[in-house]
Amino acid sequence: MYATKIKMQRGCYYSRSLLEIDEIYIEGCNNPGFFKKEVLHDFLRDTPGSIQVKIWPYPNVIPATSSRGEKYVRSTPNDYTHDNLLDLPRE
Repeated sequence: MYATKIKMQRGCYYSRSLLEIDEIYIEGCNNPGFFKKEVLHDFLRDTPGSIQVKIWPYPNVIPATSSRGEKYVRSTPNDYTHDNLLDLPRE
Protein backbone atom coordinates (compact mmCIF):
# COMPACT_ATOMS: atom_id res chain seq x y z
CA MET A 1 0.00 0.00 0.00
CA TYR A 2 1.11 3.56 -0.63
CA ALA A 3 0.57 6.94 0.99
CA THR A 4 -0.10 9.27 -1.95
CA LYS A 5 -1.42 12.59 -0.54
CA ILE A 6 -2.07 14.34 2.74
CA LYS A 7 -4.60 16.67 4.36
CA MET A 8 -3.26 19.07 6.95
CA GLN A 9 -5.20 20.29 9.97
CA ARG A 10 -7.33 23.38 9.44
CA GLY A 11 -5.16 26.49 9.09
CA CYS A 12 -1.95 24.46 8.65
CA TYR A 13 -1.89 23.92 4.87
CA TYR A 14 1.71 25.12 4.48
CA SER A 15 3.05 23.60 7.70
CA ARG A 16 6.20 21.45 7.64
CA SER A 17 5.23 19.62 10.86
CA LEU A 18 4.25 15.96 10.81
CA LEU A 19 2.09 16.57 13.87
CA GLU A 20 -0.16 18.86 11.82
CA ILE A 21 -1.01 16.19 9.24
CA ASP A 22 -4.67 15.28 9.79
CA GLU A 23 -5.30 12.53 7.21
CA ILE A 24 -3.29 10.52 4.69
CA TYR A 25 -4.64 9.02 1.47
CA ILE A 26 -3.83 5.32 1.19
CA GLU A 27 -4.11 3.43 -2.12
CA GLY A 28 -3.48 -0.20 -2.99
CA CYS A 29 -5.91 -1.52 -0.40
CA ASN A 30 -9.51 -2.78 -0.52
CA ASN A 31 -10.84 0.56 0.73
CA PRO A 32 -8.64 3.37 -0.68
CA GLY A 33 -9.18 6.80 0.80
CA PHE A 34 -8.15 9.23 3.51
CA PHE A 35 -7.39 7.82 6.95
CA LYS A 36 -6.76 9.72 10.18
CA LYS A 37 -3.14 9.64 11.32
CA GLU A 38 -4.16 8.00 14.62
CA VAL A 39 -5.88 5.14 12.79
CA LEU A 40 -2.79 4.62 10.62
CA HIS A 41 -0.57 4.71 13.72
CA ASP A 42 -2.49 1.81 15.27
CA PHE A 43 -2.64 -0.13 11.99
CA LEU A 44 1.11 0.22 11.42
CA ARG A 45 1.90 -0.80 14.98
CA ASP A 46 0.18 -4.12 14.19
CA THR A 47 1.39 -4.46 10.57
CA PRO A 48 4.82 -2.80 10.23
CA GLY A 49 6.20 -2.29 6.72
CA SER A 50 2.77 -2.46 5.08
CA ILE A 51 2.61 1.18 3.84
CA GLN A 52 5.25 3.14 1.92
CA VAL A 53 5.39 6.79 0.82
CA LYS A 54 4.88 6.88 -2.96
CA ILE A 55 7.99 9.01 -3.52
CA TRP A 56 11.40 7.52 -4.26
CA PRO A 57 13.09 5.89 -2.32
CA TYR A 58 9.66 4.65 -1.11
CA PRO A 59 10.36 4.73 2.64
CA ASN A 60 8.13 2.84 5.03
CA VAL A 61 5.54 4.76 7.00
CA ILE A 62 6.04 4.06 10.70
CA PRO A 63 4.09 4.89 13.89
CA ALA A 64 5.39 7.55 16.25
CA THR A 65 4.23 9.28 19.42
CA SER A 66 4.93 12.91 20.33
CA SER A 67 6.31 14.01 23.69
CA ARG A 68 2.70 14.93 24.59
CA GLY A 69 1.41 11.43 23.76
CA GLU A 70 -0.11 12.37 20.37
CA LYS A 71 -0.16 9.49 17.88
CA TYR A 72 1.11 10.30 14.39
CA VAL A 73 3.07 8.67 11.57
CA ARG A 74 6.32 9.49 9.80
CA SER A 75 8.52 7.88 7.19
CA THR A 76 11.74 6.03 7.86
CA PRO A 77 14.80 8.32 7.69
CA ASN A 78 16.73 8.58 4.43
CA ASP A 79 19.03 11.08 2.70
CA TYR A 80 16.33 13.80 2.57
CA THR A 81 16.61 16.62 5.09
CA HIS A 82 12.89 16.35 5.89
CA ASP A 83 10.22 13.66 6.02
CA ASN A 84 9.00 12.35 2.67
CA LEU A 85 5.36 12.48 3.80
CA LEU A 86 5.57 16.29 3.75
CA ASP A 87 6.43 16.20 0.02
CA LEU A 88 3.17 14.46 -0.92
CA PRO A 89 0.48 16.54 -2.66
CA ARG A 90 -1.85 18.34 -0.25
CA GLU A 91 -5.61 18.75 -0.35
